[in-house]
Amino acid sequence: MKVSILVGSKSDLEFAEKARTRLATFEVPAEVHVASAHRTPERVDALVKDPTVDVFIAIAGLSAALPGTVAARTLKPVIGLPLNRGLGLDSLLSIVQMPPGVPVATVGLDNAENAALLAVHILALKYPELADRLTKYRAAWREEAPAPSRSAPG
Repeated sequence: MKVSILVGSKSDLEFAEKARTRLATFEVPAEVHVASAHRTPERVDALVKDPTVDVFIAIAGLSAALPGTVAARTLKPVIGLPLNRGLGLDSLLSIVQMPPGVPVATVGLDNAENAALLAVHILALKYPELADRLTKYRAAWREEAPAPSRSAPG
């Protein structure tokens, strides 16, 4: 089991690290690679061919071509993580508006945590031990949630 996290630029590594850290809490190995759809397409092609990868997380801002580029080259799940760069919504719209036949799952702007959690959910279909870890994570998450506020009697 392995997740490959691709960023198009070194400036996006902080988001890759957030995703890798969350994956590590579930004991999911992840590798981070800088590979640009525009500047180093050959590197993207080589990384996508890695047979040990189960899920890809592609992190991109501005034109956000990386998630679609990865999805066009594999049948494995691709999660697009749009970054709030430039106009803010340009990367989000670029990823969610993929053409038919090239699906990319998309999480919210800058939401590396959800990208990692979605990868764990996908992997849990193949690796049952991850479903157990997710169940425990959700239980702990619910415990941490603040109690609902009560209105003062009126």
